[in-house]
Amino acid sequence: MSEDFGGADAGASKTYPQQCSALRKNGFVMIKNRPCKIVEMSTSKTGKHGHAKVHLVGIDMFTQKKYEDICPSTHNMEVPHVSRKDLQLIDIDSGYLSLMEESGEVRSDLRLPHDPDLAKEIQERFDRDEQVLVTVLKAVDDEQAIAVKNMPK
Repeated sequence: MSEDFGGADAGASKTYPQQCSALRKNGFVMIKNRPCKIVEMSTSKTGKHGHAKVHLVGIDMFTQKKYEDICPSTHNMEVPHVSRKDLQLIDIDSGYLSLMEESGEVRSDLRLPHDPDLAKEIQERFDRDEQVLVTVLKAVDDEQAIAVKNMPK
């Protein structure tokens, strides 16, 4: 008997389930299908037959927009797989960063960040010919430069 499991892809999942009561402040969670950093959490006790509910406030990791959600403490919520990498800045062309991966490959698909202060700092350091690393945060289908620092000597 052959079983068809449909269109499951071989790649790793972008999120994983975690029980609401196990989430922590400064951790990550998906709220309204957006990857968010948890900035506030409170648990309310309920009546005889109800479940405790967890009230979550999260800030979107990429847009800084605030989201809120309420979930029974025993239910699962999706948590995004979050990775951060420091990549060497090589060039800036038409608002796109050219960054060198550890493998030596160059990628030029990331825009300067939305944050005008950070974008200005990256541009100014580049204009001064500083050797800098750009910290790139990745979650779900989004990737963005979130910080810049001098390369270690």
